[in-house]
This record gives sequence, C-alpha cells and structure tokens, in this order.
Amino acid sequence: MILSRTATTFAPPVMEARRWLDGVDFPADRPLINVSQAAPVDPPPDGLRHVMADVALGRDDAHLYGPVLGLPELRAELAHQTSRIYAGQVETDHIAITSGCNQAFAAAIATLCAEGDEVILPTPWYFNHKMWLDMSGVKTVPLKTDAALLPDPEVAQSLITPRTRAIALVSPNNPAGVEYPAELLRAYFDLARRNGIALILDETYRDFHSQSGAPHGLFEDPDWEDTLIHLYSFSKAYRLTGHRVGALAGSKSRLAEVEKFLDTVAICPGQIGQHAALWGMQNLSQWLAGGRDEILKRRRAIETGFHRLTDKGWSLLGSGAYFAYMAHPFAISSAELAQNLVRDQSVLCLPGTMFCPTDDATGARQLRIAFANLDTSGIGILFDRLAGMNTGG
Repeated sequence: MILSRTATTFAPPVMEARRWLDGVDFPADRPLINVSQAAPVDPPPDGLRHVMADVALGRDDAHLYGPVLGLPELRAELAHQTSRIYAGQVETDHIAITSGCNQAFAAAIATLCAEGDEVILPTPWYFNHKMWLDMSGVKTVPLKTDAALLPDPEVAQSLITPRTRAIALVSPNNPAGVEYPAELLRAYFDLARRNGIALILDETYRDFHSQSGAPHGLFEDPDWEDTLIHLYSFSKAYRLTGHRVGALAGSKSRLAEVEKFLDTVAICPGQIGQHAALWGMQNLSQWLAGGRDEILKRRRAIETGFHRLTDKGWSLLGSGAYFAYMAHPFAISSAELAQNLVRDQSVLCLPGTMFCPTDDATGARQLRIAFANLDTSGIGILFDRLAGMNTGG
C-alpha cells in the first residue's frame, strides 16, 4: 500500500491534546490550566493594533498580493537589526519573510533535500520539524542529547552520511527550554561547514534568551551564508501568532530557491502582519524588553519553586524561553499521565512521547510545560496540582 505524504507522519500534537478536553468538566474551584501550546494568548499592544487597523483601512495595496519574499522595508529592517544584534553583515537580499517560522523551516528543507535525503534533529525534537521531514520524504536522524539536553557534536559527526543535508537546532530550545551555549553553536557551524552540509538554526525564542547581548557569533563569520540558514519568528515577540510572520536568512542563491517554494505555497506572506512586525521592530523595543523580563521572572519561579516537586520525585531537566521540561516519577507513560492530568488535576500539557522517536523510552518519562501564559502565582498553582497527582494517575 502506498501512503500519502500526510499519512507518513503523526497527528498534530497540540490538536491531539486539545481533543483530550472533549467531555471533561472542570470544577469551578479547579479551572483548566492549559500549558500545552507555546503561544501568547494576550493580544498585541494597543499601539500595534491601531497600526494594523490603519493599514487595513488606509492602504489598498495591503489587500493585494505582495512581494513573494516579503515587504522590502521589513526585510531591510530585519537585516539591519540582525547585523546589529550579531555584529555581522546581513543584507536585505539575505532575508525572506515567510508565513510563520514553520514555513521558513519548510522552505529551507525544500531547498536542501531530495527524496531519501537525511536531516539530523536532536531529541527531544520540535515535532513540527519532524512532521515536515516525514511529509517531504526526508529521513529524520535522531541525535540523542545528553543529561543537560545538549547535543554532542562528536555524536552528530558519527551520524553524518552521504545523504545528510543538514543539522537543525532550536535555541532556546523547544521543547526543552535549554539555551545552547555560543561555543556549542560554533562547533555545529564548523561541523556543518567541514562536512559540506547546512546548519539550520531556529531562534524563534531569541527575544526571551536569558543572556544579554548576542547569543552567538555565527553572523560574524564573513562567509556565514555558505553554511548557516537562520530562522526567526515575529509571532512570539509581538503577539502576532494568528498573523503568521516569520523569516529566513540565507544566501542570495538560496533565496532564489526559497522564492520558488513560497510562491507555490502561499504566493506571499500576509501584508497586515508584516506591517505590524515592521512597526513593532521600530517602536516596541522597550515593550519587548519588559516582556522578556517577565518571561525570565517566570523562569526563575519555575526553578526556585521546583523543590516542591523534587520532594515528590520529579526532576527539572531544562527551562528557558517559554518552556519547562521535566521528568515525572510515575510508573506509567507520560502519554497516559498527560491525559490523566486533564481529568484529575485540570492540567493540559504535552507528554515527552510527542517529542521523541517511538523507540526512545526517555519520552515516556517526560513532560513539556509551556508556561508563557502563567504568572508566578499560576506557576505555584500548577506545582500544587502536579504535586497532588497520585502515582499511577
């Protein structure tokens, strides 16, 4: 039997988890805590919303097809800010705007891979990356991370074959929250260059990195574009998730290939969201800094308060950006535990089995908590509920 491309992969994890809510009644004194999806639920700030309304009402061209690679002004601003942040040389022609960062990854893979090629993904992996590789006929090669959830370049080297086309890293990491050290990213850049493959670096959560200054120096390399494909998202920074605005930075020759992909899939990214992203980059730096401070405050609340769960046998494996990744103490799989948490504790989270190959037993011990929409008080309530979970569910 020949399977369709979509039949080669699993159901979208966030959508699958939402179905666990069907038929469940949550007591008034224990409302649902949804920590399953890493997306802000608050709307954009008022100033940004007014800009979007003004664009919608006052710019007729915003309702037409726009440039396939995105608005030139937004591409130029992102190139300028990327150059400034990373002390590198990034030009407008290195930038493509995409309909979300997932599309940026899809475009990168389309320019790199043919049927049967391979891409290395550290595990636990970002499930949408795995899904797209499946649907592209590309083999995913799992790279198991160490106890600190960091991928070892020497192990990665051992996995490279003549069919390997790229290594894809996410930092700060989804799902683990771990921030990859600059020297580790440089080691992967050098590894990729040495082997003639691409390094895809997804920095969707860069704006919530705990380090001040640039998280790495890869753009300082004058020839960065021969190896690096950089992905970014405006969605988390400016609360534009519903408007789908992401970006890809790569060589000018690669962008010619990216343009073919984007023109076929979406023709162009939505223009109202692009105008919003541009205005946000130019006017909301202080507001964004405040949002980053709040996320870092919540991360500290996770780390300082976790002892309440450690006493119950839980372990905090990683934290950062929007995420806490933890190991549970129960004899059942996290796939079952996550569903029991909905019923017994009114908590919706994702099991580690959704971020690992089916033959990787570590996923059965792990859970991902996306805490971006929980304040410090809410984190305390979450810990109370997890601590109250009985062994065996």
